[in-house]
Parts: sequence; structure tokens; C-alpha cells
Amino acid sequence: MTRAERRSLLTLGVLALGGHLLLAARGAPDVAPGAVTLLDPARDGDPLAHRDSAAALAAPLGAGERVDIDRAGVAELQRLPGVGPALAKRIVADRENRGAFGGTVGLDRVPGVGPAMLAKLAPHLSFGGRAADAGGVSTAAGFDPNRAGVAEWDALPGIGLTRAKAIVAFRDSVGPFRRLDDLGRVPGLPANVLRGLAAHLQLP
Repeated sequence: MTRAERRSLLTLGVLALGGHLLLAARGAPDVAPGAVTLLDPARDGDPLAHRDSAAALAAPLGAGERVDIDRAGVAELQRLPGVGPALAKRIVADRENRGAFGGTVGLDRVPGVGPAMLAKLAPHLSFGGRAADAGGVSTAAGFDPNRAGVAEWDALPGIGLTRAKAIVAFRDSVGPFRRLDDLGRVPGLPANVLRGLAAHLQLP
């Protein structure tokens, strides 16, 4: 054996001994060198519980099962039809910034959620434990167009903050709305949005 070979063997022996001493110092002398622990049951809980939880969140909704959109997290929201990670995050962010939706009318304020999406989601949603109505859009019961502020108008489908401000400013300058057609005089309020509001307003 050459001098270089003896030096190499000695170096390897020192490294191996150092590794064993390091494991012993960490209090794990029985762990083989190079062993990796992906999940520690003592610290992270039962691996089977993790598996079952992940499987439940990934499973599609069952018949009659609903997701409480005023409380659900991103993972649970992704079980809804047509809701991917990006939309689920937008829903949660909107709810955290502006409060609970309270109905599908409130959910319409989230970018990417329109009438078609609301119709698809409504049978699968609850709001604070209350189911959405059968038509897919919760009505704004008691909504008075001549007393509602910007926030209430903003929550109606197709309105948004800019149109809500325009409606309130028009009403304050011209006078109360007596008929649905009066709203048609508000600048920037298209006819299709006006038709969508008909079910929500107490106007002839």
C-alpha cells in the first residue's frame, strides 16, 4: 500500500468517525448515516391523518355537499367547480380585506367571478352556514336604492366601486330613483347591467 493510499484511508476513517460523533452529539446514535426523516410522527402527528386530510381536500364535492365560502380556506375552495388556486386566493384575499360575502351578490365583487360562474357555484355554496337561494343569486332583501350607500351598491352584480360612486353621485345631484328606468340615465351604466339589477331593486 502506497503512502497516498494510506493517507486516503486515514482521511476516510476520520470523516466516518466524525459523522458518528456528530450523530451521537445530536442524541440520535441509532440513526444510520445518511438517513432522512420526512415525517416525524412524534412531532408532526399521525401520517395517516395527514393523508386522510389531504385526500378529503382533494376530493370533489359530493351530492348536496356545500362549501362555506365565508369561512373556507384556499385548499377547500379549490374543490368548487371552476375554482383554481389563483381564484381561490383572490376569494380569500377579498374576504379578508372587505369582510364576509353574505350571499352570491357579495361574491360577485371578486375579480373573475361573474354571472356564469355564480350560477355554476351557487348549488355548492353556503354563506356563514346559510345556503344560497335556488336561483343562484341571493337577492338584496330590503335594499333601498334611494338610501343605499356606495358599499351597498358596490356589492350588487355588475356594479363595482366606480359605478357605485357614479350612481350615488347622480342620485344626490338629480334626486331619488322612482323607476328602474331612472337608473338608465346614470352615466356608465349599461343596459345589460341594469337588467341584472332588476331583481335586486325595489323599483317598478
